[in-house]
Amino acid sequence: MKKIALAHDHLFQKGGAEKVLTIFSDIYPNSFIFTLINTPKLTNSFLEQKRIKTSFLQKIPLVNKFFKYFLILMPRAWEKISLKDYDIILSSCSAFVKGVTKGQNTKHICYCHTTTRYLWDDQEEYIDNLPEGKLSKIFLPRVLNKLQAWDYNKAQNIDYFLANSKYIARKIKKHYQKESTVIYPPIKVNQFKVSNNIKDYYLIVSRLRPYKKVDLAIEAFNNLKLPLKIIGSGTELNKLKRKAHSNIEFLGELNDEQRNYYLRHCQAFIYPQVEDFGITALEAMASGRPVIAYARGGALETVVEKKTGIFFKDQNWESLAHAILRFNSRDFNSQEIKNYSYNFDEKVFREKINNYINKI
Repeated sequence: MKKIALAHDHLFQKGGAEKVLTIFSDIYPNSFIFTLINTPKLTNSFLEQKRIKTSFLQKIPLVNKFFKYFLILMPRAWEKISLKDYDIILSSCSAFVKGVTKGQNTKHICYCHTTTRYLWDDQEEYIDNLPEGKLSKIFLPRVLNKLQAWDYNKAQNIDYFLANSKYIARKIKKHYQKESTVIYPPIKVNQFKVSNNIKDYYLIVSRLRPYKKVDLAIEAFNNLKLPLKIIGSGTELNKLKRKAHSNIEFLGELNDEQRNYYLRHCQAFIYPQVEDFGITALEAMASGRPVIAYARGGALETVVEKKTGIFFKDQNWESLAHAILRFNSRDFNSQEIKNYSYNFDEKVFREKINNYINKI
C-alpha cells in the first residue's frame, strides 16, 4: 500500500482549487492534508479538520487577515514541511507548494492550477494594484524576482506535472520548461438544475479582485442599462459598487443553494476575465445557461461557440457590450448545454486521476 500525502497552498478561501483538493481528499480518505495555513471556520464544511497539518505560519496572530504580508516566509515554510516518509505527494498548486521537502524515493505529482501568477505573467499588475506606498513598490520587484528564481528551481524537483488546461500546460512549458498532462478539473454536474423559467438578468459569480475584470462588465452594463447581478466579495467590492449604476445588484457571498438558484435562472453568465480553466463558467453550463466569455484562456477549452455560449474578442467593455447585444437566449438549448457539461463531471475526473496515479 502506497503512502500518499496531499498538499495545498493555503486554506482560507473556497474556490476551484479547493474543490479539486476536496475530491483528492475523497479519493484518498486516509491521507493527511499539508498546507501553510487553515481557517477551520471556512474549511470544516468540506474537509475533515483532524487530517489538516499546517506550517509554523499558522501560529502567527492574525495571519489569515494579513497573509499576503508574509510572502517572503512562504517558501521557507514549505521547505520546513518534510514529507520524506511518503511514497507519493499529490499537490494542488497555484503558488509555493512545489517547495515541500520530499524524500529521495518520493514521487511528487503536482496538479497545477496556474504557474504562480504574481511571479510570472501578472507581476506588473500585482505590483500596480498594491495599496501600499511607493517604497514597497520599489523593493517588492526585487523580492518577486528572487521568489521567481526559487519557484523555477523547485519546479525542477516535480516528478510529474498535471495541468488543469492546455492553456496552463503551455505556461508550465514556458516558465518551468517541463512537460505536463492535462486533466480538466471537475464539477458535480448533478448538483445543478435546469429551469424553464429564465428571468431578465445576467449574472457574474466571482471573487472581486482586479484580474477578474468585473469593472469591465460593470462599464458594459452601465451603458446597456440591462440588469446584472454580481455574486461574490473581495478587495474591489467598494470600488465596484461606487462605479455601478442602479441596474447592477451586488448579492455578496451566497451559499451553494442560493447561488445555484441564480445560475439556473439567468439569461447568460458573464465571463470577462482570463482564467486558467474556469469552473464557474462550467457550473453555469451545468445549470443549462450559456456563457458570454472573453476569447482567451481556459474558456476556449470549455465554451463551444453557438452551442454553450458566445465569445467577445477584445477585453474591453465595448466588445462585451456588442456580444451582449447580439446574444439571444432563445438560440440555446438548456438541456444540450447541460449534457455537454457532463464531459467535465467529477466521475470523469476521479477516473482520470486514479488511472494516472495507478499507472505511475
